[in-house]
Amino acid sequence: MSIARADLPLAVGPHTILILALMSKSVLTLIAPAGKEKLSLSLVEQVSSVIAATGATMLGEEWLSMEGACDLMFARTPPEAAEAAARAALGAASIDCIAQATAGRQKRMLITDMDSTVITVECIDEIADFAGVKDKVAGITERAMRGEIDFPSALAERVALLAGLPEATLARVYDERVKFMPGARELVATMRANGAYAVLVSGGFDFFTSRVRAALGFDADSSNRLEVEAGKLTGRVIPPILDKNAKLVTLMQTSAEREISLSEVLAAGDGANDVPMLLAAGLGVAYHAKPVVQQSARARINHCDLTALLYAQGYREEEIVR
Repeated sequence: MSIARADLPLAVGPHTILILALMSKSVLTLIAPAGKEKLSLSLVEQVSSVIAATGATMLGEEWLSMEGACDLMFARTPPEAAEAAARAALGAASIDCIAQATAGRQKRMLITDMDSTVITVECIDEIADFAGVKDKVAGITERAMRGEIDFPSALAERVALLAGLPEATLARVYDERVKFMPGARELVATMRANGAYAVLVSGGFDFFTSRVRAALGFDADSSNRLEVEAGKLTGRVIPPILDKNAKLVTLMQTSAEREISLSEVLAAGDGANDVPMLLAAGLGVAYHAKPVVQQSARARINHCDLTALLYAQGYREEEIVR
């Protein structure tokens, strides 16, 4: 009779960890942009073949939305290698893909940027339009989002150009210019319906984040505050400035307070200001983002709307709250 020797330690070295990682189950999700391109069976089979060619063992497919999203299950190859192979096979097709481990795929917390992520505009650029300086402000915004200039300096320079503008302009911008990104309502509603906590964090302004939070159902919001005196913008921001480090701190503090591990967090953003937050989250997604963000983030969505972040978590079409 053989006896298990509990007193003998199990040696776990780098090679053992690599073997365990390669044997773990992973999934690559293919997602087509609604109303623009369909996900065909032939394309799914083509991508499955190129993943298998990396040495992966294919474990089957599951359609999350017919012609819209499909999961390809596999093992024995790293998700990063599978995704690289899939992207090469997709070529110029307007299809997004995200590969990841299946364990912990559905997240318990959502934290996302606002401007050009949850809404379609950059609020500060739209405010500047009413002051007649949109081109100048938008140019600074673009450079900041690309990471060419630091955010606090860019914010101060832009807000200074708004001095003297009536505070009532903010309401006009919200009412006339702010539009929600397609899929934003579904993303927040579906994750919250499944127990997730949703946070809106922005280098923009609380006048807008508070309204977007209420309209879309976020649990909390955090952003900057414009200084107002006698009903007019002073051209200053009330300290402290919420920058990339503050976004990261918001993620860390919120997850700790709610006892949610970082691996259970989904983060999304499009600018350089979002990178630390994206890197800290279990799944950090560069959403229609600047090149510097796409190069840094673990995952990226370039073609689809925000419901892609639900398919990436394994939600089926009929589970999405619309």
